Amino acid sequence: MKFKASERNELMKFLVENLTKQSKNNIKTLLSKEQILVNGKIERQFNLVLNPGDEVSINWNKNRNDQTPKGIKILFEDKDIVVIEKENGLLSISTEKKSNERTAYKLLMDYMKSKDKKERIFIVHRLDKDTSGVMIFAKSEKVKEQLQENWNDLVLEREYSVIVEGIVKEKVGQIKSYLKENKVFTTYSVKDDKNGGKLAITNYKVVKTKGKFTYLKAALETGRKNQIRVHMSDIGHPVVGDKKYGAQTNILKRLGLHAHTLKIKHPVTNEVMSFVSPTPKEFTRIIGE
Repeated sequence: MKFKASERNELMKFLVENLTKQSKNNIKTLLSKEQILVNGKIERQFNLVLNPGDEVSINWNKNRNDQTPKGIKILFEDKDIVVIEKENGLLSISTEKKSNERTAYKLLMDYMKSKDKKERIFIVHRLDKDTSGVMIFAKSEKVKEQLQENWNDLVLEREYSVIVEGIVKEKVGQIKSYLKENKVFTTYSVKDDKNGGKLAITNYKVVKTKGKFTYLKAALETGRKNQIRVHMSDIGHPVVGDKKYGAQTNILKRLGLHAHTLKIKHPVTNEVMSFVSPTPKEFTRIIGE
């Protein structure tokens, strides 16, 4: 199936307009499975800008053997960065000196080296073990430092899908505190930075409520360890499945936290890029589409 662009348009919008029988999630799957081609070249990036005359084709019958290891999915790769989707239950990087521990970093490194022994990757940030979603890795020490040293300027948006216990009354809110970690590695809020607390700011917006649960989107202004988990607990609505921070339920059989969107300015090209990991099926079974 082929279509031709008649005007400038984002690829995702173009696909939605032309594939009227497909849901947005289905279209995102086609992109992630490399079944969308633009001018004969596989395209995964949903916000690619099409120009008049560009040809978009869909390979419906492609039965591709994805060689990436179970636990991660590559959303984007160029010579400078790799963006992946991490499953829940997988560590970002080993916390101990265990070279064979199964982590997102090791799975990706092994995969990259299987393609080219000279390839290397460098961890830029982490997701909690039980949080799924979008992560970015650098392909050189220089790019890693560029990302880490300019994180607040280069990261334009970090949005999480969250399911919490109870009905959150304030439909839009901001949670602000200073976070510290105790000797048993539990993070908690303090009122100021006099005793070593680090400023943490979480903005949230309620999307819907269902039964005894609230589905919301949380955007980070800062990226502290366990930030959303602590802040949701602070307002009396711990993340579902988060026993560590006070949750009483585990209806999802996993932590109700998913790194949904990462919007960045590319550290080398300065191109604005947005990466989206679809809402997990476990979430939609509870809160609906």
